[in-house]
Amino acid sequence: MRQFELVEKVKSYDPKADEDAINRAYVFALKAHGSQTRASGDPYFSHPVEVAGLLTRYRLDTNTIVTALLHDVVEDTPVTLDEIEKVFGPQVARLVDGVTKLSRLEHLSDRAKQAENFRKLVLAMSEDIRVLLVKLADRLHNMRTLKHVRDPEKRRRIAAETLDIYAPLAERIGMEEVKQELETIAFAEMHPDAYQSIVARLGFLRSQGETLIEQIIGDLKRMMSEGGIKAEVSGREKTPYSIWRKMRAKDASFEQFSDIMAFRVIVESVEECYRALGIVHGAFHVVPGRFKDYISTPKPNGYRSLHTGVIVPPNQRIEIQIRTREMHNVAEYGVAAHWSYKQGEDAGREGRQYRWLRSLLEILEQAADPQEFLEHTRLEMFQDQVFCFTPKGDLITLPRGATPVDFAYAVHSQVGDSCVGAKINGRIMPLRTQLRNGDQVEIITAKGHTPSPTWERFVVTGRARARIRRFINLKQREQFLDLGRSMVAKALRQEGVDPSDKVVEPAVKPLKQASLEDLYVVVGKGDIGARDVVLAAFPELKAPSRAHAVAPLTRLRRRAAAATDGAGSGEAGARAEPAARNALPIRGLIPGMAIHFAGCCHPLPGDRIIGIVTTGKGVTIHTADCQTLESFAATPERFVDVDWEYDGPGRQSHVGRIHVVTANEQGALANLTNVIAKHDGNINNLKIINRQADFFEMAIDLEVSDLGHLSNIIAALRASPSVTTVERARS
Repeated sequence: MRQFELVEKVKSYDPKADEDAINRAYVFALKAHGSQTRASGDPYFSHPVEVAGLLTRYRLDTNTIVTALLHDVVEDTPVTLDEIEKVFGPQVARLVDGVTKLSRLEHLSDRAKQAENFRKLVLAMSEDIRVLLVKLADRLHNMRTLKHVRDPEKRRRIAAETLDIYAPLAERIGMEEVKQELETIAFAEMHPDAYQSIVARLGFLRSQGETLIEQIIGDLKRMMSEGGIKAEVSGREKTPYSIWRKMRAKDASFEQFSDIMAFRVIVESVEECYRALGIVHGAFHVVPGRFKDYISTPKPNGYRSLHTGVIVPPNQRIEIQIRTREMHNVAEYGVAAHWSYKQGEDAGREGRQYRWLRSLLEILEQAADPQEFLEHTRLEMFQDQVFCFTPKGDLITLPRGATPVDFAYAVHSQVGDSCVGAKINGRIMPLRTQLRNGDQVEIITAKGHTPSPTWERFVVTGRARARIRRFINLKQREQFLDLGRSMVAKALRQEGVDPSDKVVEPAVKPLKQASLEDLYVVVGKGDIGARDVVLAAFPELKAPSRAHAVAPLTRLRRRAAAATDGAGSGEAGARAEPAARNALPIRGLIPGMAIHFAGCCHPLPGDRIIGIVTTGKGVTIHTADCQTLESFAATPERFVDVDWEYDGPGRQSHVGRIHVVTANEQGALANLTNVIAKHDGNINNLKIINRQADFFEMAIDLEVSDLGHLSNIIAALRASPSVTTVERARS
């Protein structure tokens, strides 16, 4: 596109456009890119001109067109943002900066670069949505010329990024045409065989059904006219990518889909939309569950339309969409369809269509790093929706498969954090229940309640997952911090030094940590040994001898043995005595946090226990007689004095393992499970180790409250006539 042609296009829809600014930007970019060429061999400058031309279709303002012309000069030429601001003003400079990829990311992986750039894009487009429009036009032209990129791996990476990020973003702002073209080109690159197969089948279907399509369009026009409605009727095929996604989601073949064709009825008013719907439903059989009213409950991107599925002769299922001309423009062009700027600023920037952007910003605040943000954002953007209501009637839009926890976080982050239950349509339901269209959801909250780490297993929104993970990370850091401080203090006492933060401070810099708190955290994680901290703070200390290394295991076992005389005898209610002065109490555990139980010995409250610092996991709790402890004798700094913070049975479930030999006779297994159930035990796992003609040998994991509880179950099982032997297992 030549310079005057671009100016004429902009002036055709905006007579007040700044012609001089467009001309200056055209010449500026042409000189900046100079002799640069694209993979196709074309001059590089052809790309920004084509991007600007694409944006003229959406009747965008002068500053957006200027930004399109300049969008690559900072990234690919020596031109700086200061020069852009001096020549074109601060608003254009801000837009160009928003579109420009981050530089100096050479040390990061491709995925990390993608995540950082996407984070920057979200921040920029939250300030001005025009950044996203330029970025989408840029990506669309790059995809149209993707075939010229020689490296097949690079083509696939660009296509995958387009499907993951840019097509969903286009859908979010309602730019359906852009979304479909991006998906089609990316799909053809990622799955060429599937693409060619679907295109060939669509071609065959088109040739076979031309008469039927014309007949349906004619019938719809006639029915609308007889009903006194002036309507425009057209037919369209589903895109190859949407068909492929549906085939995968429903595990069905192409031949099983009978609604490949969709017909669009465009009328004058909202009232006529519902009248037209009545005419269609009166003339054809309706497909149950296929009616959707996006007029009364629009999609988050502002899309409004009536969708219905009907069966037309000869037994053909089709989809019909009914909308007004204004709705159709929004459906095709999205946010650009009702573009309105006042003195260069978006007058409706805080409108409903931008709520999803604010949701992305919340995820950005909660995510620990850009890659986690990218993961959560994909969850947020790329799913179908369900529409639910609060008790006051407010509409909440969520991805399909969302739960009451997702709903709670969509209402407000604090509501999600304090959620303890939910009523769905007036009935109390589990928090993992999947919501359906039209559900009314009431969230039950409790003051002081915190998110459960188990929620992360079933929530589907990025917003909820980011908030839950942030809580887990903060809680985990607190536990690692406490643990690390305790370990360093213990190591200092062993060297005869009174522990204090001031004493440890000199070790921060040699061990390359940002702060003393960070140092304690990495010690708690096991990434740095407590003795390494002592040696960094006091370099004059020598490494311990082998005899000194073995001493902690012997000393800890003696302390544990003295603490609970007879704890392993099987008496009900057996428990540990108060911890020794330097012992670390085991508090209420959160899955995945800094303390967990060893799978080799399955410690229970009442057992004598010892802690071992495990890299990346914090402390692993072993029984004092566990054979695994011998392998840690050479690393004394990893031993931690621990004891149970224990107030009697029933506080918390723990897993204990038993080894059972039972007779191979009818009802033996039923008797065994009945005995366990009668004594309030719960079978967590059961594995048959050996099966003979006359007996079964099995390992059973039981959820019990403490050692005394397990001992009671073992005693009851020994009294059962079908059980030959039962012992507590140690592996």
